[in-house]
Amino acid sequence: MIATLLYLTASRPDLQFAICMCARSKHIDIKYHFIKEHVENGLIELYFVNTEYQVADIFTKALGRERIEFLINKLGMRSFTPETLKQLTDEVDE
Repeated sequence: MIATLLYLTASRPDLQFAICMCARSKHIDIKYHFIKEHVENGLIELYFVNTEYQVADIFTKALGRERIEFLINKLGMRSFTPETLKQLTDEVDE
């Protein structure tokens, strides 16, 4: 049986693709149902967030300088110059 499957997947790329996609999508169902159950039980609340305010984009996408500065501000992060960092470390050492 294994030889037959190997022959089919080697000779029919469309079957190989289908098998691969089925194997990849199985974990999606499990994760989806896990979240769905927690939402139904009230453990997780889902909220719609407009694309403009998706702060996770800063960690997952290549963005322009203005967009990065906007998202850093929304996250409450700061961007320090090396001089400012040196001053802060000197204050801590004192």
